[in-house]
Amino acid sequence: MKVGIVVPYSWSFWGGVPEHADHQARCLFELGHEARILIGHDPPGRLTKVLHPRIGRHERPPEYVLPVGRSVIVPANGSLPNLVLTPAAMTRMLRVFREERFDVLHVHEPLAPLLSAFACAYGPRPIVSTSHAAGDRVAWYPLGKAFWGIVADRIDHRIAVSDRARAQAEPYVGGPMEVLPNGVPIPDDADPDDRLPHVVFIGRVEPRKGLDVLLRAWPEIVRRTGARLRVVGADPLKARWLMRRERLSSENVDLLGSISEQALTEELLSASLLVAPSIGGESFGMVLTRAFACATPVVASDIDGYRDVVSPETGELVRPGDPATLAAAVAGLLEDEGRRRMLGVAGRRVAEERYSWERIVHRLVEIYETLAGVRRLAPVAAP
Repeated sequence: MKVGIVVPYSWSFWGGVPEHADHQARCLFELGHEARILIGHDPPGRLTKVLHPRIGRHERPPEYVLPVGRSVIVPANGSLPNLVLTPAAMTRMLRVFREERFDVLHVHEPLAPLLSAFACAYGPRPIVSTSHAAGDRVAWYPLGKAFWGIVADRIDHRIAVSDRARAQAEPYVGGPMEVLPNGVPIPDDADPDDRLPHVVFIGRVEPRKGLDVLLRAWPEIVRRTGARLRVVGADPLKARWLMRRERLSSENVDLLGSISEQALTEELLSASLLVAPSIGGESFGMVLTRAFACATPVVASDIDGYRDVVSPETGELVRPGDPATLAAAVAGLLEDEGRRRMLGVAGRRVAEERYSWERIVHRLVEIYETLAGVRRLAPVAAP
């Protein structure tokens, strides 16, 4: 079976949806199927630097990734996603549809402009959609419903990554909508003991991600524990400017910028804690399940999207936007190795049982084969 996976963002700027699609494709290969990702890409050069001040990965994508156009920054859901809006992308997508002859098309964020909405309108059926976004300001839902909402009628099976994402999407994309969470890679080994006194933050320098809240809490955490903060994914220049503008201490703060997936896994496997201080706008919380898979406990904001993932057995929820409460929770866990170990072991178990890509991709294949009427293929080695 050949599956086309459509992502409205740019491969060059890593985020939750491109990461999800990449794992989806690789897991399909492992089961003996074919997959291609249709997505934006911003190659290195002066134009990319002008359009995207954020540091990205601009090298040539893997062969199974089919770039269809450059992206631009479009504010949405309190974030700054990189969406492909060039009209030439539509022509490229039509050519890919003709040449690849997909058995199933899987469209992420089906009403997002331009790639996803166009794929729903002109792509080959059957079409499966996955809705990821949730929050008070998902701009493309009302706009998409008004201008091209009719394309949702061509979707044959609808998925959302969480109950919150489903509640946000169903009035616009339609239903019924199955909830199938974001998958997470599970490392072969994850020892919850003998961790470094490191606390990991994963996210961009955006108000909703709460990095400023964590940095305000950090001096008290350092005073009590001497821990180091490892900031992953945030542009170091923007993070330094945030600290300078807000007069926040940089003591024991390491700005790692964008790192590889393997490097991120190694950071989580060696860290004592992951902290997710977002103040809202999260539909699921992939960073939380990434930590669970590495047997790393979490301290996260008590918000929609995180509340459904973190339990007292896997981490601690704190009031969002409150540096004092956050500092107390983080320092308390850093000082309690026995509790950290129990939380890490339980988180690892939850990741294996609920969020492993092995489980999720088998469900996706069931959906694809039911829609396409294809007999189950025997697994073969990945190419």
